[in-house]
Amino acid sequence: MRFDAIIIGTGQAGPSLAASMAKNGWKVAIIEKGDLGGTCVNVGCTPTKAYVASARRAFIAKNSAELGIEVNGNIQVKLKTIKERKDKIIEDSRNGLGKMLEENDHIQLIRGKGRFIDNNTVSVEGKTYKADKIFINVGAKPRIPDGFKEVDYLTNESILELEEIPEHLIIVGGGYIGLEFGQMFRRFGSKVTILDRGEQLLKKEDPEFGKAIQEIFENEGIEVRLNSECISAAINNGKIEVSVNCDESEINMQGTHLLMASGRGPNTSDLGLENTSVSLDERGYIKVNDELQTSAANIWALGDCNGQGAFTHTAYNDFQIVNSHLFEEKKRKLSDRFTCYAAFIDPPLARVGMNATEIKNAGIKAKVASRPMKKIARAKEMGETQGMLKIYIEEETGMVLGATFLGTGADEYIHTVIDQMYAGQPFTIMRDAVHIHPTVSELIPTMLENPNPIGENG
Repeated sequence: MRFDAIIIGTGQAGPSLAASMAKNGWKVAIIEKGDLGGTCVNVGCTPTKAYVASARRAFIAKNSAELGIEVNGNIQVKLKTIKERKDKIIEDSRNGLGKMLEENDHIQLIRGKGRFIDNNTVSVEGKTYKADKIFINVGAKPRIPDGFKEVDYLTNESILELEEIPEHLIIVGGGYIGLEFGQMFRRFGSKVTILDRGEQLLKKEDPEFGKAIQEIFENEGIEVRLNSECISAAINNGKIEVSVNCDESEINMQGTHLLMASGRGPNTSDLGLENTSVSLDERGYIKVNDELQTSAANIWALGDCNGQGAFTHTAYNDFQIVNSHLFEEKKRKLSDRFTCYAAFIDPPLARVGMNATEIKNAGIKAKVASRPMKKIARAKEMGETQGMLKIYIEEETGMVLGATFLGTGADEYIHTVIDQMYAGQPFTIMRDAVHIHPTVSELIPTMLENPNPIGENG
C-alpha cells in the first residue's frame, strides 16, 4: 500500500503530525505496536502526575498540624484506588486519541511493529507499506545495567501496575524518575532507599540544588546513598538484596521491591534501520539536523528517539518544527529551542537554559539574582519555604542566560523567565514589571534589582 507519509509511533508528535497532514489532504499511515499515546499517556506524565497528586494529598493530611489542622485517626493510602483512578485517566486519553485517528478518512491506523525494508518501505505483520516521506516517533525505554537483569526488578512502567504499597522500595538512580517515585512511595507509606553513583542527586543541576533536594528528601525519611557503585542484585530469603560499594565499604541491603531508574534509551535497535541510510550516534539515538531530518533525506525523527530532549513538550515542539517545514510559511528550527524542564518532586525543581556550572565552564561573565524561598512572604504564609530561586544574566548584554527554581509552584512561574528568553529582551523588562501580591513570582522583579557576580551569591 502506498501513502503520502508513514508515521511510526503514536507518541506526542505522531498524532499531531498525522492530523496536520490529513488536514492538508495527505493520505497518512500511522503505525503503533502498543497502546495509543506513547510514553506520556501510558507510563509517563499522565499516570505519574496522577500519583504525585495522591501522594501530596497524603502528605498534607499527615503534615498540617503546624498550620492548625489536625487529623484524628489513621490516614490510609489505597494504592489500588489510586491505580484505578490513573487507569481511568489513561483510558480516556487513549479513547480520545483512537477516535481522532480512526474517524479521519485521510488517516489509516495500522496496529503492529513497523520495520524498515528500505528508505521508502516499512513492513508490519508481513504487509508492506510505501511512502515518499517517513517519520520516526518511537520514543524510549528503560535502560537496565548489567548486574540487575536476572532480578525481578520494576521499571517506571511496571511500578505503576502495583496494587499494594511496597514495604521497602530500593531505587537505583537519583535522577528525575527515581526522585519522583521515591518521594511518591515514601508518602504512600513505603520505606525508601535511593542509590546513586554520583556525588549529588540530579547530576545535571548545580550542586547546591542537589544538596537542597537531598535535605528535603531526608527530612521526609528517605534514605539517600550517594557515591554508590551498585554492583549486583540477587534474591535472598525471598527479598531482593542489592550489593553496594559506598566509599570503599561494601554494603548489602535488602528490600521487598527494586526500581531501576538508571536512565532510558531510544527504541531504535529493532526498527530495521540497518536497511536504510539513517545514521545513529554511539548511544543509539537517531542523528538529525536543525529541521529534524535524518541522514536519509526523506526520513525524519521526532521525540525521544532523536536525543534532542526526552520530554513531552520537546516532542510536541518537534512536531511543530517538522510541520512548519511541510506546511507553514514561518519555518521553525531545533536551534531556536531553549532547553527547559521540571522535576515534579515536592517542591518542584524547574530549569531553563544554562546554570551556574555551565556558565562558568563556558567562560561567560554573568551575574546571578537569587532569593531563598524562606524570604518570600507567600511561601512563609503557605508554610512551604524549602528551596531557592536563581536567575543568571549575561553582564555585557543584560540577556537572561537561564534560571533554576526550587520551590512551591516553581514549575509554573519558571515560564515568566522562559517567555522572557524567547522574547529576546533584557532582564530589565522583568525587573521593571509589576507582579501581583501576594505571590511567589512577585519576588522575581525584586530579586532582579541587585544581581551579583556569580561566585558571590551563587
